Amino acid sequence: MAPDTVSPKIEEPDLSLRWSGRLSLTRRILAVNIFALALLAGGFFYLDSYRIRLIDDRMDRASREIWLIAQALHSTPAMQRQEALARFGKQTGTRLRLYSADGRLQADSWRFSQPNYILRDPDEEAWQRHVARAMDKGIDFVVGAPTLPLFQEPAVDRTDEWPDMMIARRAGKPEVSLSLAPDRTPMITAGAELERGGNTLLMTTNARAITRTVRAERFRLGVVLAVTAIVSVLLSLFLARTIVRPLRRLARAAVRVRLGRAREVVVPRLPSRRDEIGMLARALSDMSQALRIRIDATEAFAADVTHELKNPLASLRSAVDTLGTVRDPEAQKQLLAIVHDDVLRLDRLITDIAEASRMDAQLSRTPFDPVDLGPLIEQLLRARRENGNGIRIAFARPRKGVAVVMGSESRLVRVVENLLDNAVSFSPTGGVVQIESTRVGDDVIIKVKDEGPGVPQDAREAIFRRFHSQRPEGESFGRHSGLGLAIAKSIVEGHNGTIAVEDRDDGAKGACFIIRLPAAGE
Repeated sequence: MAPDTVSPKIEEPDLSLRWSGRLSLTRRILAVNIFALALLAGGFFYLDSYRIRLIDDRMDRASREIWLIAQALHSTPAMQRQEALARFGKQTGTRLRLYSADGRLQADSWRFSQPNYILRDPDEEAWQRHVARAMDKGIDFVVGAPTLPLFQEPAVDRTDEWPDMMIARRAGKPEVSLSLAPDRTPMITAGAELERGGNTLLMTTNARAITRTVRAERFRLGVVLAVTAIVSVLLSLFLARTIVRPLRRLARAAVRVRLGRAREVVVPRLPSRRDEIGMLARALSDMSQALRIRIDATEAFAADVTHELKNPLASLRSAVDTLGTVRDPEAQKQLLAIVHDDVLRLDRLITDIAEASRMDAQLSRTPFDPVDLGPLIEQLLRARRENGNGIRIAFARPRKGVAVVMGSESRLVRVVENLLDNAVSFSPTGGVVQIESTRVGDDVIIKVKDEGPGVPQDAREAIFRRFHSQRPEGESFGRHSGLGLAIAKSIVEGHNGTIAVEDRDDGAKGACFIIRLPAAGE
């Protein structure tokens, strides 16, 4: 069984698709838009780097603040240090604790002022906080953030219970560390010495504002992402609907045309669309109509061929059957003449039918070259004069290079021959057939005029149909196949031209066949 379509097995590089070709257009459109949204969602991870920068800045500030406070306390009398701690703690929003050289707690900024931060119990918070903390954990896991220790107040508040204090004492410079409060907000701890080997200062603060800022930005970004996702999905579905639905309708119509289950398959033309899909729809509709016309013409041609062949075959069969029973030599001679004429008629029919059937295919493959119709017609007439003919043919040869068209020389010769044969067959004895060839604007016009009876108005379309034969008076039956003008029309239309028949413009009796062909470019 022949394949449905003949196409190359390897697609052109700019049209081939690999894995994405297995997905429908709807899914591909959604996938592209969702991928763009995924890039936007990466902003969540950018916020993590933003949070890290905020924490780093806060830790640097804590390091500078504790060093400045330690210097200020070092110059403050011992009796005034408690009051100074409270004042510095209130100004910086931190908790300050002063330890003696032996590690005991001497002063605390919270003893003479209200606490400036509270460590919240996660179990007592609303569910939204639990969701926020879960998102924090998820993002930390995705970005591979280091695991931070949990902040805990020591049971016995001494210097050696704070690692920052011990490191600061050994290094002789401020030390800052980061930990997490029970509700996963950052706790910043800083330690510094007032004097070498003497009193030490501890600063702790809950940088809840950083977490609040990051979560607020994350919420706003989430709202934007959600709205963008909804709009993107809706636009994707709209785009898929405007692209995929008409393509599916066109595909189903094309399948019906291929299967041939419906005689009249309506391919949607989508006249309201001015985009590429509209162009495709109208091209497919025109193609299906042209295909339907071609199929109808082929079927009609096959029926006409059968009908036209039956007539000479019936006559030939009757003559052959009668020839066996007739003994009169004169009658046998007449029957043999009939057989001879029928054989010639069949040969003429088969030759013309073969040429008419392959005309379109040959024209589509024939390369067109510049053809000067003046010398072409002149050479054709010279051959006819050599063969001898009772009808005179007058040709006004155009100036060289005027009547030049792009085409097939042999096919154009066949057009002129068919028109001349037709004109000669209808011209009276001693008549004149006139040929004119000239250029008017962008067209080359050929006119063939005869002095015959002319063509009636109602028959001027029919004479170009296949097997339409209108015989001149006195001509014997079967001299013409009825395909000459049909072949001429096919050749002219294959050259993007037109052919028609009119009355003679000089008022004389007869017909005037007019051919218009596009002139060759300069």
